[in-house]
Amino acid sequence: MNTISVSEKNNVLEVRLNKPQIRNAFSPEMIRELTQVFSTVKESIRLVTLSGEGSSFCAGADLNWMKSMVGFSLQENEKDSLELHDLFASIRQCPAPVLGIVQGAAFGGGVGLVAACDFVVCTEKTQFCFSEVKLGIVPAVISRFVLEKSSPGLVGPWMISGRVFKAAQALNMGLVHEVVEDEELTERAQEIARGFLQAGGEATRATKKLVVDIGVWAPAEARVETARLIANRRASKEGQEGIKAFLEKRNPSWRPE
Repeated sequence: MNTISVSEKNNVLEVRLNKPQIRNAFSPEMIRELTQVFSTVKESIRLVTLSGEGSSFCAGADLNWMKSMVGFSLQENEKDSLELHDLFASIRQCPAPVLGIVQGAAFGGGVGLVAACDFVVCTEKTQFCFSEVKLGIVPAVISRFVLEKSSPGLVGPWMISGRVFKAAQALNMGLVHEVVEDEELTERAQEIARGFLQAGGEATRATKKLVVDIGVWAPAEARVETARLIANRRASKEGQEGIKAFLEKRNPSWRPE
């Protein structure tokens, strides 16, 4: 991996954008590497963290990539954009929950990364921006993921204007879930990660999938599928262990004493 670093410890996969000299700006190589990692997360992984090395989480598109876009044909632009979409989709569809840890700046496609995560903690000084319109283009690819998190009424004015907004506003939009002091980010992210690991791994994965599926099921289908899901989970080995542990006032097997 040339643009990201990846490590695994205690069933947690840590993915870090690792081009701090350009504020972790996107390049085709970074897009491919991230997509590969998120598309191949092992079943044993219970949580994935996504962060950025250095002062900024992700400053949008790399300048060299932008220069190459100028000469792209329509077909090349479509292929390029589909690859970017597939990156965000790979994060959103990652079977394990994804915790975004954000500081500095999340501009352009960086907001797309934020939107694709399941839970995001950022520093109070983090700045966000849908910068595309200031370049005469559109935040089209990221819009699906952004609008799954927020509503047009809340996020639309910022997408249309390209104005920079602060962490408190991102929190109000639903793009992030916690805002902390700069010096508290690492410690708080670790606390949130430990909280995720309190839950059963299979239950967490099933619930993440449910959150996605419930939005596309018709009411009659949702009635059947949700009943089937809870029945299967109650009867599962993990479900049985969790219920027994609760009744016996002990920690379940997946949670350390």
